[in-house]
Amino acid sequence: MSTVSTSVVPAAPMINRDRVIDWLGIAPFMIFALLFLIVPTLYLVAGAFLTPEGNLTLKNIADLFTPTILSAYWISIKVSVASALGGALIGFFLAWAVVLGGLPGWVRSGLLTFSGVASNFAGVPLAFAFLSTLGRTGLVTVLMRDWFGFNLYSTGFNLLSFFGLTLTYMYFQIPLMVLILTPALDGMKKEWKEAASILGATNGQYWRMVAFPILWPSLMGTTLLLFANAFGAIATAYALTGSSLNIVPILLYAQIRGDVLHNANLGYALALGMIVITGLSNLVYILLRMRAERWQK
Repeated sequence: MSTVSTSVVPAAPMINRDRVIDWLGIAPFMIFALLFLIVPTLYLVAGAFLTPEGNLTLKNIADLFTPTILSAYWISIKVSVASALGGALIGFFLAWAVVLGGLPGWVRSGLLTFSGVASNFAGVPLAFAFLSTLGRTGLVTVLMRDWFGFNLYSTGFNLLSFFGLTLTYMYFQIPLMVLILTPALDGMKKEWKEAASILGATNGQYWRMVAFPILWPSLMGTTLLLFANAFGAIATAYALTGSSLNIVPILLYAQIRGDVLHNANLGYALALGMIVITGLSNLVYILLRMRAERWQK
């Protein structure tokens, strides 16, 4: 008589311990994003369609099309576009110089280190730095006047203006462009240029017909990111110009902080408009970034 032995297969655990640890690892970030990004954004969106009494209304959205608010949006867009284009142009040539220009390695490491710091240098410290440098009694202004007899402000220059704010924004826009574009330039394969040279292309033809079409999504996407970065900035603009330059973030601040212009729900509508504009810019940036990454794989 034979006996049949049966082996018992251990049941799979109901809970994957490694998966739980992975989720616990990102839990702080998810909680932070929920409390300080998602919930406030939903609160702003809901408040844009409510009266102070809590009733539904479209008046706040309609008020966005008044001349004063449209003018504020237009000034903000112009400052953002100007600083984004200036930052993209100068940042591109800086990144190109350190990646493809044959400069010593220490120049690249120094520029990238400085860019990492300068791209996050904004707000009141940045405004104070520019006032101390290019203000009416700033260091550079005084040195140019006393040493070279050139009065910068006699030319019509004013730091507390559209051009001055654009110039200040470019201080952190240029380093941000360098940081984002450097990996894209690093991804340019030497084989592409060698193949173009073998086929008889000049250096200008290579850049016009090969390099720029490949880099274009990265260039355009990063420029849109710079636009969104400038459009939402408030601390630098407010510390530098106060209320003399009517841009959307300053107008929003005036509506919410409780002064004579206090209308919190209109402020929420202004914030909703900013969310839509910056959201579209970031969406196009992500799409262009995905396209650029396909070329560089």
